Amino acid sequence: MDAKAASLPYRPCVGVMLINAQGLVFAGQRIDSPIPAWQMPQGGIDDGEKPRAAALRELWEETGVTADLVAFVGKTHHWITYDLPPDLLGKVWGGRYRGQRQKWFLFRFLGTDADIRIATENPEFSSWRWIAADQMVAEIVPFKRAVYDQVVRSFRAYLA
Repeated sequence: MDAKAASLPYRPCVGVMLINAQGLVFAGQRIDSPIPAWQMPQGGIDDGEKPRAAALRELWEETGVTADLVAFVGKTHHWITYDLPPDLLGKVWGGRYRGQRQKWFLFRFLGTDADIRIATENPEFSSWRWIAADQMVAEIVPFKRAVYDQVVRSFRAYLA
């Protein structure tokens, strides 16, 4: 990473690991990716917003799942960062960030599959499915793999 990129801040962000009763993880296929790119819900924290509130907002915006359909299980104790690969640096988020600094939340899904509605106002996913956590790590884009590995390790006791 060059000195200019290294001087950029990380974008404050949250991620949500949503698990069903079997301990499987929600995975959404990104709508804007030309190659298969599965991920968990995530997004930026608005000014003045608390991370947990941001996590619930992002979950609703990306999956249609409302706060009353989830139970809080846990969160990562520390922030997890990742750097964008060189081909994306300067192209996403207006070139203002070198990557993301994320706080991850684990929620147990209390609803039914019919409660998940990815056809939201601004859809991020073209399809979704429940998968094992290790499969989620294997199917995330390579530059986020270390983040997902840390998230899975943090929440391993609650997973299938």
